[in-house]
Amino acid sequence: MAKLGTKKTVTIEGVEYTFQHPGSREQMRIQDRAVNENGVPSSEKIADELFKNIIVEPQVSFEYFDEHDGMEEVIQEGMTFLRSGK
Repeated sequence: MAKLGTKKTVTIEGVEYTFQHPGSREQMRIQDRAVNENGVPSSEKIADELFKNIIVEPQVSFEYFDEHDGMEEVIQEGMTFLRSGK
């Protein structure tokens, strides 16, 4: 199954979030960028990558989630989608 451009919509805390897959190469780049200087995954960097590259509707940020519930669930769903394309 092709991943590039695949979309998925989920509803969390009453808000519809649309994810769009960036393709396999960009998936690897995102995973490489989302680690700290010791090679350990960084929760903040992972969230930033998802906010900028995967979650296409609505536009989200840490500031957005200061006003809306469900950040952890959105991040979990986004990571699952990034890895599986589903």
